[in-house]
Amino acid sequence: MAGNVEGRNLSGPQDSILEPLSFPERPCRGTSPEQGEAVPCVLCSESSPLSEKESFLRHLVQQHKLVIADVKLIADFTRYVLYWRKRFTEQPITDFCSVIKTNSEGPVEKQEHYFLLCDALPEDRILREQLQQKRLEEVLEQQQQERDDQSFQRMCLFCNDEFTGNRSLLLNHMAKEHSFNVGLPDNIVYCCEFLSALQSKLDSLQCLYCERTFRDKTTLKDHMRKKQHRRINSKNHEYDRFYVINYLELGKTWEEVQSEDDREMEDDQDDDWSDWQAHPMRAVCLFCECQSETMDKVYTHMQESHKFDLQKLKADLDLRFYQQVKLVNYIRREIHQCRCYGCQEKFGSRAEVVGHLAEASHAMSVPERSRWDQPQYYFPTYENDALLCGLSDSESDSEPGGRGRGLPVIAEDDSDLRVLRETSVLNRLLRDGRGST
Repeated sequence: MAGNVEGRNLSGPQDSILEPLSFPERPCRGTSPEQGEAVPCVLCSESSPLSEKESFLRHLVQQHKLVIADVKLIADFTRYVLYWRKRFTEQPITDFCSVIKTNSEGPVEKQEHYFLLCDALPEDRILREQLQQKRLEEVLEQQQQERDDQSFQRMCLFCNDEFTGNRSLLLNHMAKEHSFNVGLPDNIVYCCEFLSALQSKLDSLQCLYCERTFRDKTTLKDHMRKKQHRRINSKNHEYDRFYVINYLELGKTWEEVQSEDDREMEDDQDDDWSDWQAHPMRAVCLFCECQSETMDKVYTHMQESHKFDLQKLKADLDLRFYQQVKLVNYIRREIHQCRCYGCQEKFGSRAEVVGHLAEASHAMSVPERSRWDQPQYYFPTYENDALLCGLSDSESDSEPGGRGRGLPVIAEDDSDLRVLRETSVLNRLLRDGRGST
């Protein structure tokens, strides 16, 4: 995910990116498909809104003696009901359901027969699995539409700024300017409905984290700021439907999926490293998709194809190791944002900005140091950027007998970095336990 900010500069020359990207690199519907649907009874003409599922299930038990087991494991309850409504018209209910007799030891007139519909029936089990797969496909399609949608328009939950374009503009703004984190934008689905639910709580003067209600907006605002409650409650399962991780496995929440992953890692621990096979990382060009397993080839390619000489810049600007890291991350980010790092002109595609760099001879036009020599560029723009691993502290480090060989890397003042790490969006995300997929 990359937070591409267009049309509005929120933090000076840089835009917000909430997590490292990864090499290589439709309109918002607003509500999840189940909301507001009416569900017909499987055995009669009665129907009720899906939001009143408990009332619907109570009707089945009281009127028809029918019990549906493990309702929470049904990914699409409406389709599930419609399927069995049709099947019950084709065959007797006893062909599908287990019959449970109550008060079996008492008088015959007081005995009752209940019908249990559960996944012990192979047909029911297959239906549940198919519904789960179908729902996952729909959610991923919806998520992709929201990621690509440029017609999103909404005001910030905490200020009067209005954002038009991609939803990441608003989510990044709230994370950066208001320290409010709901997780990574690419992990969220049905974003419009999600934001409406949060706005409704705030309008009701309710804290989003502890969910206490306050007497006025000012008191609520002070409470959320002083108590560090500018985040949602990860234990509140009404938010689960807005996170893709909750759709990955049948009937499992994000907490169960994550705990299983942790247990699998512990179970798979093995002290035998004899089968270890190294997979060399390939360094990728700063400007195009060309890549190589050797740094020399990548450097040569950038010099010949893009007129960019990183080694010359390092020497001319007297760059230490960490300064090289920050410069590379800065250029990576600007190119990803389709912006010339030399003149800051914005373009519609990566190909256009690369063409501009060549035509305007801006490839070696590195901006003033204050623009890129910032703590935020300690963090890689691409998490698997092998180019960073090949940087050296001295130009002669790689030459046999070079005078710079063996010199220690000079550490920079990392006080700003420590503060940034403590307050970073990713750090808060890990503490909250949300946003991983």
